[in-house]
Amino acid sequence: MVMNKDTAKKTAEILLQIKAIKLQPEDPFTWASGWKSPIYCDNRTTLSYPKIRTYLRENLAKIIEDQYGRPDVIAGVATGAIAIGALIAQQLNIPFIYVRPEPKKHGRKNQIEGFLEKNKNVVVVEDLISTGKSSLNAVAALKEEGANVKGMVAIFSYGFDFAVNNFKAANVKLNTLSDFNHLLEQSIDSNYISKNELETLQQWRENPSKWKQ
Repeated sequence: MVMNKDTAKKTAEILLQIKAIKLQPEDPFTWASGWKSPIYCDNRTTLSYPKIRTYLRENLAKIIEDQYGRPDVIAGVATGAIAIGALIAQQLNIPFIYVRPEPKKHGRKNQIEGFLEKNKNVVVVEDLISTGKSSLNAVAALKEEGANVKGMVAIFSYGFDFAVNNFKAANVKLNTLSDFNHLLEQSIDSNYISKNELETLQQWRENPSKWKQ
């Protein structure tokens, strides 16, 4: 994963400022998985801020061209990355599709929405990488339809070891604008958290499923 440090810290600062990322070590969130977490990330919040979504669109498009070359198609992962994926496709002036978690139960029963020819080079866009399961499920669906998946980009990643291993096992290259380590660095620099809270966040990241406040 190639990451520009300045961009990573600026992205983290932006996400903190608009509360797309919330840090609450003393009052943890409960994720859908049931995990207790001192952090919550909802990057869909960025869509409400034109300058910020432009920044994300331009920088993600640059990563795609720098790391994968210009693809034939951009694929967003539903639902969180549909909008940012479409913005990136518009920036690059190439087709856009999106991938559902599973095929629809009715109609044409599509899992991939939009027009996708076989053997086209595709870059997948995500808003957030946690375990990587849903992201890699989308990659598998695209490959089943004959796509040549060049890799994936995302706004933010928690950087869990098991997620890194999942991507390696699937042989999928991932690049993100920012990640958990740069978030912590920026949070300390900008006084969003104390040194004690930093330690709590680090402990959580080491074993999120077993973490307790």
